[in-house]
Amino acid sequence: MEIIKTEPAVLIYFSHAACNVCKVLKPKIKSLLEEDFDQIKMVYVDTVLHPEIPAQMSIFTVPTIVVFLEGKVYFKWSRNISIQQIKRELGRPYQMLFS
Repeated sequence: MEIIKTEPAVLIYFSHAACNVCKVLKPKIKSLLEEDFDQIKMVYVDTVLHPEIPAQMSIFTVPTIVVFLEGKVYFKWSRNISIQQIKRELGRPYQMLFS
């Protein structure tokens, strides 16, 4: 994905239309980024429509969130994802990258 190379921070949200947990989690992730991490670009990947992308990144379940900082995988969360955990774990690297 080209955006990983061009943006300093990217969050990729892997999901598909049949995932009910994903439907609930996605707006919470968007809100978290808007409120606390506005420099992180969010990309949505439908794993059914674009199976080649999750295959390249070894994504086997949804929802999965992968955060890239400066082109490298920094965090990867799958299934049971806590908004508070994401906020806690992204805080320091985000401050170092954008302060």
